[in-house]
Amino acid sequence: MNLSRRGLLAAGGLAGAGAVVPALGSPAVAAPRGTRTGFEVLAESGYRLLADRTVGLVTNPTGVTRDLRHLVDVLHAEPRVRLTAVFGPEHGFRGTAQAGGSEGKSTDPATGLPVYDTYLKSGQALADIFTASGVDTVVFDIQDAGARFYTYIWTLYDCMEAAALAGKRFVVLDRPNPLGGGDAYGPVLHKEFASFVGREPIAQQHGMTVAELAGLFNGEFLAKPVRLETVRMRGWRRTDFYDASGLPWVPPSPNMPTPDTALVYPGTCLFEGTTLSEGRGTTRPFELLGAKGLDARWAAEANALGLPGVRFREAYFAPSFSKFTGETIGGVQVHVTDREVFEPVRTGIGLLVTAKKVWPDFAWREDLAIDRLSGSATVRKMVDAGADTDTITEAWAAELARFRRTRRKYLLYR
Repeated sequence: MNLSRRGLLAAGGLAGAGAVVPALGSPAVAAPRGTRTGFEVLAESGYRLLADRTVGLVTNPTGVTRDLRHLVDVLHAEPRVRLTAVFGPEHGFRGTAQAGGSEGKSTDPATGLPVYDTYLKSGQALADIFTASGVDTVVFDIQDAGARFYTYIWTLYDCMEAAALAGKRFVVLDRPNPLGGGDAYGPVLHKEFASFVGREPIAQQHGMTVAELAGLFNGEFLAKPVRLETVRMRGWRRTDFYDASGLPWVPPSPNMPTPDTALVYPGTCLFEGTTLSEGRGTTRPFELLGAKGLDARWAAEANALGLPGVRFREAYFAPSFSKFTGETIGGVQVHVTDREVFEPVRTGIGLLVTAKKVWPDFAWREDLAIDRLSGSATVRKMVDAGADTDTITEAWAAELARFRRTRRKYLLYR
């Protein structure tokens, strides 16, 4: 009897329209420790959701198995799956492009499959790409970072919208939120500030997985819902940080090298909207922040806030690209001391408030990117008016409470 690992486990993680698919009668075995991704659950079911389908996969370097094989390579070699196209997001299918870039259309040298570029494409233009590719099922598998302004969740949104327009079926293979999923935090996007770093009114730290977000998008925001099916993870809990999953970390983008980066990102990415460096061009992006003329006073002021689970170290660094390329600048390094109580968004606001207090050259980017990142003009205006950290974070309490109530309807895990 030839038993593969795909035949050993039930398919209890396969779900469509919010329902869990019953087990297939596979032999009962002890559940492995850690998290089984949506792809693993799909494989263990014998890929039955993809049977007799022509499949296109939206993915990037994070679309890997536990043993670090890429899903495109695995599915291309799998006789039960007819994979005929790949769709790459921002940074590209192979992840070689920096922020704001992609790799364009190409042919994958390993499989010979066509790779289509989805970056900055949406609506009918993206629907036309799905139609031209010849697929009838679009599958999404990309590791998210847990923040509203991380663009892969809006690639998910755009692809769902386009798949609906093109009459395609849409399958989401779930992966962990590296920050866990205990709750949502931060300001909620105001629709007039919608962009590719925030299409719809969700919280800055949404606390959801991509499959949960897909349900939210389909149920609340898409004018024409897509035929959506989700493949849930097995063994993931809302209290889990990424290391509890037992999964390898592959940088989802060039400036997200570790789960530590993801932990601070929902707050410190706000510095992209300032003239300060957010640490791009260093080995600790979003953990190192600074500018010319900043010194030890910033760390002292930030530490005086007494923010939970974090300390700030006076730091000096010279970015190799992006802001202040090749210049030695001063600032802080963010050290998370207790991630269980650490509040990324509140920390980011506290750092903005204290940077403005100690640095007379503090300024926002001229394009007011801070408003798109924070979701409205409120944060910018309150920082400029000299409001303190608690006053600013209290300003979004009502909109956050509304989002939390909506969010609860789409949660798939305890």
